[in-house]
Amino acid sequence: MDSCCVAVKTKAPLAKASRGGLSDGDNDFWGERIRGSLNNSAWVSQLAKGLKTEKRPRKIKPGVAFSVITSNNGTETLTIQAPRLERRRADPKNVASIILGGGAGTQLFPLTIKQATPAVPVGGCYRLIDIPMSNCINSNINKIFILTQFNSASLNRHLARTYFGNGVNFGDGFVEVLAATQTPGEAGMKWFQGTADAVRKFIWVFEDAKNKNIENILILAGDHLYRMDYMDFVQNHIDRNADITVACVPVGESRASDYGLMKINKRGRIIQFAEKPKGAGLKAMEVDTTLLGLSPQDALKSPYIASMGVYVFRTDVLLNLLRWRYPTSNDFGSEIIPAAVMEHNVEAYLFRDYWDDIGTIKTFYEANLALTEEFPKFEFYDPKTPIFTSPRFLPPTKIEKSRVVDAIISHGCFLRECSVEHSIVGERSRLDYCVELKDTLMMGADYYQTESEIASLLAEGNIPIGIGRNTKIRNCIIDKNAKIGKDVVITNKDGVQEADRPDKGFYIRSGITIILEKATIKDGTVI
Repeated sequence: MDSCCVAVKTKAPLAKASRGGLSDGDNDFWGERIRGSLNNSAWVSQLAKGLKTEKRPRKIKPGVAFSVITSNNGTETLTIQAPRLERRRADPKNVASIILGGGAGTQLFPLTIKQATPAVPVGGCYRLIDIPMSNCINSNINKIFILTQFNSASLNRHLARTYFGNGVNFGDGFVEVLAATQTPGEAGMKWFQGTADAVRKFIWVFEDAKNKNIENILILAGDHLYRMDYMDFVQNHIDRNADITVACVPVGESRASDYGLMKINKRGRIIQFAEKPKGAGLKAMEVDTTLLGLSPQDALKSPYIASMGVYVFRTDVLLNLLRWRYPTSNDFGSEIIPAAVMEHNVEAYLFRDYWDDIGTIKTFYEANLALTEEFPKFEFYDPKTPIFTSPRFLPPTKIEKSRVVDAIISHGCFLRECSVEHSIVGERSRLDYCVELKDTLMMGADYYQTESEIASLLAEGNIPIGIGRNTKIRNCIIDKNAKIGKDVVITNKDGVQEADRPDKGFYIRSGITIILEKATIKDGTVI
């Protein structure tokens, strides 16, 4: 008997799909799960009738879609092309970002005595808030909210000078500062109680008419150093039909307890989440990170998967979690995410580039000095994805007979016959004759003192802003507008790890000496 064969491509979506991903018989990773078979399918029956044939029952092999139809006519092969399914593209117009302005900033104390953590200077002329703001701008996300509470004056001033009318075009978007405020009712009398509570207090913003087209909401921290295309992150979130997606990186044991840790299945779905576990709890979160593509050697060094504190939520899911499901939960990392893992599709997004949480003095200091390396892991110099900051219109730095090795010198500085090694010198800094600066982060000054003003101060026995003659400084952070006299030695030669000397103008944290903002260190002082 002659036969007619109908061949159907195996990728054709011939059956119903369900959420969860393409099945491999057990678990799944991408796309949609295929259910059902070709048996008794309507289109096969119709085709058989049209060809006046009789469909023979036949067992279908798993993973193969085909049917053989018999006929008295000559052999024919008919290929049926299934409708093409277009990938849903993420649209930045449907995304809003919320940047958390930081809490009391205790981990970066004393740098946060008078300013919020995101306002702390980094890299010589930037502020920490410039990192997530620039990532949003470079990702074409133009609806940005910044939640602030503690010491926000400096942060608000920087945002106004940088992102309101200074050449950064937000089109139909906006940058809005949402400051902590009190509202009627007992709950409204409290300030922000945590990251989730801060967002909850302004949840009405996303129900506003102008924001009804916001489908996904990014939650970002204001104290991290990294460069990310957030739309790649959101696209991954959409592709996997996730309710929540958490950006993650592999980390080693030494810093694992500083982060929220997770376990994932082979599809990348988060099955367990623990915020900053210690002891046995930390050991229980250890995983085989070769699952993330790490080599066996790297997996041994980094056996934990850490949350970056960067999330994307479906808007309706976020509203439901904060307002109805967990109305008393105050923190994303310790409460909302661990609970949501049990009820929602919470996916992990592996970030494969440099990232550092610089929320402590030690990590802040190390991340800054790492920028001075010949080939740093992170650098601000990228013409395609620049890091924006406030335009200050300062003159070029003037260097006279000085030695500069592995250093970053910011705008408007004056260096006179001095030595700068493995250090960052902030804008408007003044280094006088024979100054030696090594392994030091100097944040600079907010204003200039003229030569006549400096001469007058010295004549009166006072100390101008900057560093005086013959001063030697090692392993130090010098905050803004500090006045350091001549013949000063700051080296912490005794290796003191922790010390509080606010009356003398300095603190010591993790062995790093921190000269306070506007502090005066008298001539001949030894620290």
